[in-house]
Amino acid sequence: MGNERTVLRTPFAPDEIYVGRDLGGQDYVISPELVAKYIDGTGDDNPWYRGSSPLGGPLAPVLSLYWVVFANRDWYLPNLYGNLHARQEWESFAAFQVGDKLRTRLMVVDRYEKRDREYVIAEVQSFDAGSRLLARSRTHQSFLPSKRHSEGFAVDRSREKAPGRVFKVGERGGEPLAIEPRRIDQSMCSAFSGPHRNYHNDLDKARELGFPEIVVQGMLSVCLVAEMMTRRFGLGFYYGGRLDLRLVNVLWCNEITAARGLIVERRTEGKRTRAELEVWCEKSDGTKTVVGSASALEL
Repeated sequence: MGNERTVLRTPFAPDEIYVGRDLGGQDYVISPELVAKYIDGTGDDNPWYRGSSPLGGPLAPVLSLYWVVFANRDWYLPNLYGNLHARQEWESFAAFQVGDKLRTRLMVVDRYEKRDREYVIAEVQSFDAGSRLLARSRTHQSFLPSKRHSEGFAVDRSREKAPGRVFKVGERGGEPLAIEPRRIDQSMCSAFSGPHRNYHNDLDKARELGFPEIVVQGMLSVCLVAEMMTRRFGLGFYYGGRLDLRLVNVLWCNEITAARGLIVERRTEGKRTRAELEVWCEKSDGTKTVVGSASALEL
């Protein structure tokens, strides 16, 4: 009797994408090379990442492990044609430094349909060597139900100019934030989304999946918002940062983009104050690609 093992049974097929599916964990070291790749891919060259910081040695960017959710794509639906990153949530609870060892855990936490797309949400939790939770993210990926080659591109440049795609943001009063605009060229796309060829760094792959140009990975714009928040709030973003961003238009390779924000409210959180922001990313012509909210502690 003592040698019997309990067999856990499940009603789901082994390859089924269901809510609660645990995709396991991975161990990572925050190396200088990983941070350098982040800098090359985003243009975010905060001096804390390479030299001294308020915690002593170099700090890793808050979103250093932005790519972990895409390293294991067993949570993706089968049809990749026209798939898009739709929304990104992120919470940061503590800072980690270059040289630290981290462990991540990946799980499917929701699946739903909206308009003509199906969505899967994958959650990543990141822990330090002592099992302290450092960060939690939720990535919403949208998928078309079937290939639509006969209808042309899944998403083209004209979509963002459609009358219904106007996003009113930045019109409230508040303290403004911004980082300098930058052109996202192919070398940045390769650094951020490489090394393998995909629709975020290769034109042929982009067209295979229904796009006329290279699609800048949505997480890059999320990282630009994180850069803006880190520069304004410092450790307050590491130890209390939150993002909830909707990716509403495609940023294409070689376009210019910038992150913007407004502090619209402050509220008490224990002995501290939390700043609540309206944030967005926009192209040089004012087209919004990301809209949402962010917050950080004011330390």
